[in-house]
Amino acid sequence: MDKIWIDAAYLVASVLFILGIKGLSSPKTARRGNQMAAVGMLIAVVVTLLDRAILSYGLILAGIAVGGVIGTVAARTVTMTAMPQMVALFNGSGGGAAALVSSLEYRHLIETPGGMDPVSGVSILLGALIGAISFSGSVVAFGKLQGIFTEKAVTYPGQKIVNALLVLFILGHGGMVLAGVGGEPAFLAFLGGALLLGVLAVIPIGGGDMPVVISLLNSFTGLATAATGFALHNDVLIISGTLVGASGTLLTYLMCKAMNRPITNVLFGAFGAGAPSGAAGAGDGGRAAALAGQSVRDVSVEDAATILGYAQSVIVVPGYGLAVAQAQHAVRELADLLKTRGITVRYAIHPVAGRMPGHMNVLLAEANVPYDELKDLDEINPDFERADVALVVGANDVVNPAARTDTSSPIYGMPILDADKSKHIIIMKRSMKPGFAGIENELFYDAKAMMLFGDAKDSITKLVQTLKTL
Repeated sequence: MDKIWIDAAYLVASVLFILGIKGLSSPKTARRGNQMAAVGMLIAVVVTLLDRAILSYGLILAGIAVGGVIGTVAARTVTMTAMPQMVALFNGSGGGAAALVSSLEYRHLIETPGGMDPVSGVSILLGALIGAISFSGSVVAFGKLQGIFTEKAVTYPGQKIVNALLVLFILGHGGMVLAGVGGEPAFLAFLGGALLLGVLAVIPIGGGDMPVVISLLNSFTGLATAATGFALHNDVLIISGTLVGASGTLLTYLMCKAMNRPITNVLFGAFGAGAPSGAAGAGDGGRAAALAGQSVRDVSVEDAATILGYAQSVIVVPGYGLAVAQAQHAVRELADLLKTRGITVRYAIHPVAGRMPGHMNVLLAEANVPYDELKDLDEINPDFERADVALVVGANDVVNPAARTDTSSPIYGMPILDADKSKHIIIMKRSMKPGFAGIENELFYDAKAMMLFGDAKDSITKLVQTLKTL
């Protein structure tokens, strides 16, 4: 295939990638955006297969078959609550692939007469370094989200010094590779150090920071892909990798901004480290002790249904508990029932609700909740004061007023949903166990708050049944 046609096809694929990302910016166009990006990827893969200079059909078709089966099975069987784990695992696969391709390209070049030029060397090292960090970091993130490892931040004395020494080790061996000293063992040491750095960089991160970490690792994979594209002189890899890296970096920035925390604090702050369950969390500033003498107010299903049934405006605040209970369809049924009674229902979506960026939007879209009822934090917060009921379903840290008032709290400064400003607050939870941040929630002790304990799906189903009898 002529190079001019290859370049033209790569250009079309790149334009489709850009249009696809633009489509993903809105729930209304997200499906179309996904389809456009998929078509762009198909074009890129087919054109690459037609470039006889770089392919071995048997191995590539075998890889497509194995990857296609794994991807199809995973997409059809994974539950919505396990989506963050799957994203972390697939993201790690992308980073690992970039590191592997860079490693193979290194071996190819050192065996080629003339060796490795400085530009290719730097590209290969960057692809291997970032890809390896993304791979091992994503595996650790998967383990934390899956419950294989502890979700809490893991810290130890001298951690930062160890990490700094490891960075120096990696840089030293990277310099040796570029200088042509040490041969393949130096490159393997460089690669091994990068894999270890990915592990050590993610284990001190836990709690509510995991969505940010997933986004950051996603941007790493994009950058590793772009670096690999430079090494292979492949334009579509450079463009697609840059797009993924830039979008992931932008998303990471926006999430850090939503939490009012710099990225350095996310990476090195050990958020949620060692917070004991159900007690005063680390950095809770004694607020938990002050709340210990207070009690929460329970509400029965019948009373909660009565409050909802005679309201005029209800704002639903979904959280990870809703995802765990798979209560999205029940919530929509409840909302539909309230709307038939003339009640206005909207959904308040916090930027870091759930365990993955956009988790709540996807979850509610699965239940066919109308897009125009999903409201971002800035859009919905002024309406809480006029809402009759804030129905908090499995959300915790994102509605904790301590973020506004307690300067010693680890979530102080984080913008929250103003559920406490509603006239009535109904909170659905299984227990009083703290959320990802590991701290007590003042909202539970608010005079207007009522706790409806139990599985969210079961509680909402009972609410629907009771409402039908009113």
